[in-house]
Amino acid sequence: MTIQRMQVGALYSGVVVHGDTVYLAGKVASDKNADIKTQTQQVLDQIDEALAAAGSNKSKLLTVTIWLKDMAQWPAMNEVYTAWVDQDNKPCRAAVEAALAAPEYLVEMMCVAAK
Repeated sequence: MTIQRMQVGALYSGVVVHGDTVYLAGKVASDKNADIKTQTQQVLDQIDEALAAAGSNKSKLLTVTIWLKDMAQWPAMNEVYTAWVDQDNKPCRAAVEAALAAPEYLVEMMCVAAK
């Protein structure tokens, strides 16, 4: 099977496609100063874009891992996530509280999808 790497940076690839599986690196908001709902939407928009570039979409998500800076923001994040996720094809999901790469980031998500 071939491996395709996309959004390649100095330290990692943002998207890796191996066979019919798409792996997305952790996505964070483009506006670090936005509130949790806006940051969540920005992350989900990036996921949509990355999946489309790899020939997939959110209906084919297998798993989503969510890291929150503060678990008290889970309800607001979850409101945006619930409106976005394909209700007929919900992936496996985990959400944990963690220190993120920059203190302004409130949420990060990493996904695996089928192609």
